[in-house]
Amino acid sequence: MYIENKFTRRSLLSTLPLLPAARLLYGQQSQDSQRPTLQKRPPSEQTPAGEQTPKYSAEVKLVNVFATVREKSSGKIVKDLTKDDFSLEEENRPQTIKFFEAESSLPLNLGLLVDTSYSQSRVLGDERSAGIKFFDQVLRDKDQAFVIHFDREIELLQDFTNSRDKLDKALNLLEPSQPPQQQQTQQQGGGYPQGGGYPGGGYPGGGRRYPQGGSRRGVTKLYDAILLASEDLMSKQQGRKALVLLTDGVDSGSKVTLFESISAAQKADTLVYSVLFADEESYGNQSPYGMGRRGRMPMPPPGGDQGPDGKKVLQQIAEETGGRFFSVGTFHKLDKIFEDIQEELRSQYNIGYTPDPPGEAGLYRHVHLTAKIKKKDLVVQARAGYYAR
Repeated sequence: MYIENKFTRRSLLSTLPLLPAARLLYGQQSQDSQRPTLQKRPPSEQTPAGEQTPKYSAEVKLVNVFATVREKSSGKIVKDLTKDDFSLEEENRPQTIKFFEAESSLPLNLGLLVDTSYSQSRVLGDERSAGIKFFDQVLRDKDQAFVIHFDREIELLQDFTNSRDKLDKALNLLEPSQPPQQQQTQQQGGGYPQGGGYPGGGYPGGGRRYPQGGSRRGVTKLYDAILLASEDLMSKQQGRKALVLLTDGVDSGSKVTLFESISAAQKADTLVYSVLFADEESYGNQSPYGMGRRGRMPMPPPGGDQGPDGKKVLQQIAEETGGRFFSVGTFHKLDKIFEDIQEELRSQYNIGYTPDPPGEAGLYRHVHLTAKIKKKDLVVQARAGYYAR
């Protein structure tokens, strides 16, 4: 069913080359559909297909692991390691590193996913200005980026491009969604996945579910946004790939689970940098951190369920994909967080190996990369595994 629908969508889009942008919507789907789809919409400019990087090839046998190494005590990035300083295992079996490159020169494919639900309305200005500065600092000539906003719908404001002007215009289109009481109550309720079943462990929340129509904060399709960005955009690219999430981490209304969204990023070889940015005042007595504003336990949403902790969700997404979790606060501003992400993306080791023995196609393979230097207490940040092809 999914393959058939995907083929039909692409066939349709190929007959509409003049439509300039893309929208990831739910409105024209059957309500029984279990996966969101990518559809075109007219307003705004889109990068011509000829500017895209070459198509992704599933025939490559070399597995690439992009890693950042830090000193545990200071947090300083370590940039002078060699191939012999690393030890690599897959499914607890030692692997031979066949390719090594410090400060990877591969083109960077970057996606910025911005939560525009009503609860984020007062922080959107900061996100917009910081995002413009971030693109200006991180993107080089061969790099490209896209911008997606998500709330009760998911929209691609700008497809892959290396034009700062187009990306700036896309960020200036960011607007908060309607207050929850004005949103349509006919939206499908967004349950959270049941615990267990994920390679990294159980799911936060233990299967708690918000009532029909989403939580008191409105519908926010975070998991769907990650899946669509990974499957419909990142999976078609080669080189280094990273998503940056700006959100409070609380999902309601998604058609897919947390597990499915993380799996999609892993299959697309995409790192996810999760940035927890929340306006706690918009929650009243609630907070996405799992605690009230003055240390009180938050009041549960209507229906009596508290739901998952947004911070734990974002931490898991970052850890399982090889990215990093950040939290915006009084002493850690968004501009500084973007500077840290930019430094990491420019200081990655590119480590390649051919799995021995090769994994069965479709199965998840656990990877463990460590630094062998004993005189320093080093922390290696890399993805926890991949799906064999």
